[in-house]
Formats: sequence, structure tokens, C-alpha cells
Amino acid sequence: MAGTAGPRAAQLRAQAAAHSAHNYHPLPVAIAEAEGSWVTDVDGTRYVDMLAAYSAINFGHRHPRLVAAAQRQLERVTLVSRAFEHDQFGPFCAELAALADMEMVLPMNTGAEAVETAIKTARKWGYEVKGVPQGEAVIVVFDGNFHGRTTTIVSFSTDPEARDGFGPYTPGFRIVPFGDLTALAEALDENVVAVLAEPIQGEAGVLVPPPGFLVGVRELCTAHGILFIADEIQSGLGRTGTTFACEHDDVVPDMYILGKALGGGIVPISAVVSSAEILGVFQPGQHGSTFGGNPLACAVAREVIAMLATGEYQERSAKLGTHLHNRLCDLPESEVREVRGRGLWAGVDFTRLSGRKVCERLAERRVLAKDTHGSTIRLAPPLVISEDDLDWALDQLAAVVR
Repeated sequence: MAGTAGPRAAQLRAQAAAHSAHNYHPLPVAIAEAEGSWVTDVDGTRYVDMLAAYSAINFGHRHPRLVAAAQRQLERVTLVSRAFEHDQFGPFCAELAALADMEMVLPMNTGAEAVETAIKTARKWGYEVKGVPQGEAVIVVFDGNFHGRTTTIVSFSTDPEARDGFGPYTPGFRIVPFGDLTALAEALDENVVAVLAEPIQGEAGVLVPPPGFLVGVRELCTAHGILFIADEIQSGLGRTGTTFACEHDDVVPDMYILGKALGGGIVPISAVVSSAEILGVFQPGQHGSTFGGNPLACAVAREVIAMLATGEYQERSAKLGTHLHNRLCDLPESEVREVRGRGLWAGVDFTRLSGRKVCERLAERRVLAKDTHGSTIRLAPPLVISEDDLDWALDQLAAVVR
């Protein structure tokens, strides 16, 4: 069956268009059910999911272990707020810290909240530990970045769609070209408290930095006594074939920002993970969240951590990722300008077709992907996808391209 929108999907789209703010431009698909790597729309058409909710569904839709963990917790307690302790909180923090080989965890809900938390942490550490004068802390970021859409975060975005029309903008950020160590070195002075970077820029089109770049960032941060903050919200937790994308360069940041896949595609949960010296700057009342670290989210995240601890999903991502990139590199050069990525994560640039048109044609062939920045699409299938299903989806892409 072709993946064209049926009558029920059209009705739901009209309802959404009438009553929902138009902050997204979704493909004409209305999903009603999902399992593993496949979703089914309201009219009964099945699609293979090659986006995995921007890596939030790394373990597939409704993974049985994660659903069971959520169901167990739903029968006990779901929310108490941080005014009280609960039996999932301490184990979650300890297990996530161990996974990242760090000491402390500060949980929040969404990726943007975790980025805001990292910004506050770096500034407070800069004032209290490094001795930067109050109100003068600077964080260096990179062009093409995507760290969220809060007012502070869009203040250092270089994407006009995310930034324009939302000023006045928050000061305290310095933007340098992604991958340019010379520009980064020139941007560092005594008021810089941190460098914030995605090890691989996702929204920008799955941009992998040049060899040695992350190593150079680490060395510059160490030499200048500043924090290296790795935003691994999309790239982390198995997506690139390792637990964290930084591992490909044997780099250890001072702080990880995690989210998306941490909630197993069931609940939102994010976290900043760092050392006791860095996260220890917070005192009660200085930062928090009613839902951050709630029992339900912690229970699901603990199961995610346990699944990652075996290394099975990282190994699967690495193996299937090699196959994915080999297949993508076989696409005709006349139609495909560039293929980038690591593990089960790829950005594909087209020469003639827009990314939106490619995704629309893929949807007609029952494959779901997402475009970004004009002629680029992103592919990020669940790590549980079978090789046969992956090949079938890539066959559809090859047919669209040719």
C-alpha cells in the first residue's frame, strides 16, 4: 500500500491546522500505533521509522523492557516533586553517573532545560571557582549549533528561523566557526567559563567535525582552565556506535548534557552529568524542577541505562551504521552531493531535490525521514531496526533519488 494520506489523516491534519500553532510543518502522516521500527497511521498504512523522534526512540517504539518498567512504576508512584526523596532517584543518579564515568547528576525534563542547566552551572562555577567577575562570564559556542529554542538558547543560534523575532537576546555568548580551532583559541580570554559543543551537529545536517577538532577543544579548555560541555542530547546513548559520540575521539568532557533517548521514547527526562566539584556549586533553592527526576521518568531511564550497560546497542549501531553508510555512498554522485555521519546517524545532501521533496516521496513509499536546511535529510533509525528493514528503507531512498 502506498503511503499517501487517507481520509482520517486528512481530517486530523485539518483539525490540527485550525487549532494548533503552526510551529511545525509535519509530513502528511497521522500515526496511531507503533512498535519497534514501524509505525501505523490512522488509515492502516505502515511506515518504517528512519527518524526515531530525533534519537528519542533509540530503542524502538514501545520496547518491551521499557514499557514494563513504566507499567511497574505506574502502579506504585509517579510524582512526588523534589520536596521529598523517592526510591528511584538515588539509584538513577548513581547509575547514570557510573555510565558516564562521572560523579553527579542533575536531572531535568527536556533537552533545552538541560542546556539551560549547563549554562547556569558553568556561570556559577566560573564565578565561585574560577573567579570571573560577577556578570561577566562568557560561554563560547559554534555556528550552526542547535541546543534548543528557549530565549537564552536562541540568543546564540545562527539559524534565522530559530532566532529572528525573539529578541532582545541574552548576552554572555561568543560564536566561532564549527571545526575551527584557531578561531576558538582566539575567542578565549579570562572571562570565558566554558565551551559548549555538539560533538556532531544534528540539526545542521549531521555535521562531523574535522579530525582532531574535539581533541583540540579539550586541550584548549584544559590549558585555559575552562569547562568543556558536550551536548550529547542527540548524539549520545548509543546513536553513533558508542555510548557517547565523544568516545570516537577519546575525549572526556567536563560535563555531558543528555536527554531524548534517556526517556526511552516513553517519558521526557534529561540530565546534566559532571563532577562533584562542578555540580557541587548548587545549593538548595538555586535551581530545580517539579517534574525533574520524577519516579516514573527515573524508573524508565534506569532501564535505559541497564540496556546500554551491556554494550549490545552500541555494537549494533556501529555494525548497522557501517552498512548504512556503505549503502548511502553507493547513491549516484550526480544526485547526492555528500553523505556524513557516524553509526546509525546520517545526513545526506542532494544536488537537485530539496530535502522536503525527498521526504515527501519517501513517505509515499512508506518511509519516514526528516529534512533540514534545504537540500539535506537526516536518517536516524531506531537501533533495533533489522538489517532487512534498513535495506528496504534504503532501497526506497535509492528509488527516489534515481
